Amino acid sequence: MSFKIDRGLFKYDFIDHHAVLCVLVDADVKEIRKRYLKIARRLHPDSSFTESDAQKQLGNELLSKLVNPAYEKLSGDRTRAEYILILSQIGKRLVQESTSVILNTDLGKQLADTANIDHFYKSAIAKLAQTQYDSLEQALQVIAQISELNLVYLMRSGGKASAPPPPSPQPKVQSGTSEPNTPKNTPPAPAKEDSIVEQYVRRAQSLIDKNQFTQAKVELQDALKLEPKNSRCHSLIAMVYLRQNQLKMAKIHFDNALKLDPNDEIALQWKPKIDKALGQQLSDHKVTSSPNNRDKQPDKSGSGGLFGGLFGGKKK
Repeated sequence: MSFKIDRGLFKYDFIDHHAVLCVLVDADVKEIRKRYLKIARRLHPDSSFTESDAQKQLGNELLSKLVNPAYEKLSGDRTRAEYILILSQIGKRLVQESTSVILNTDLGKQLADTANIDHFYKSAIAKLAQTQYDSLEQALQVIAQISELNLVYLMRSGGKASAPPPPSPQPKVQSGTSEPNTPKNTPPAPAKEDSIVEQYVRRAQSLIDKNQFTQAKVELQDALKLEPKNSRCHSLIAMVYLRQNQLKMAKIHFDNALKLDPNDEIALQWKPKIDKALGQQLSDHKVTSSPNNRDKQPDKSGSGGLFGGLFGGKKK
């Protein structure tokens, strides 16, 4: 399906990623990530909002063709800096061509005439964000409307757009010393922003630590849908299945983890134990199915069963 938009900044052969995510043109990475997570959950095929097959397909296409590329562009330091530079150039061009710009929406016209530009712009974007993807069929029209607001804002603010600060120069090491010549109390470098999959993994790990395995499995399943070749996700979800005593599912994901990363520590540690437990399970089944042993049952107690044996006894 083709997603063609010919209004707002899109008219200038420019993909308005801010409009796709419905964030301000000077939004920081934290705000962009928060907005992306909300949209991604809304458009995910398993979302309760996308009940029909057609809705699921449309939501998935919007996510893969518009939303994911927008987040990738705006979340990376280098790609975002390049994008903001182009956006600023378009803004300066709009200032020179303001008399020839044609506006199609009431919000765009109101922003062009209002005295309080920043307040009106922020309020309008925040309101549109609440319902941007409620109707998937109308999503492109809403994006076009947002892009027109971005166009007017850039035009009236003189092409102002926010770019990440340039990297600090590396401190020079003075001759004959081993310590860099840096001023005292230099603030630490900002932490690198986590990717969407890393956020799922972090939440899942926290849930596993709290023995909330069902919720952890949901987080990891969502992560694997976005990044199916992530060995860490496979290892963690294998541990969840193991904790739920679903040994066959655990084995499948441990196998996948090792195929993707033969040095995966979790998989290397637990895969042999799973294989041994499944072998013992098969052996017990053969013994209990024998005519002479039908009345005998394998020990499934917390201390001697498969689950208890693997984890050193049932926790009190």
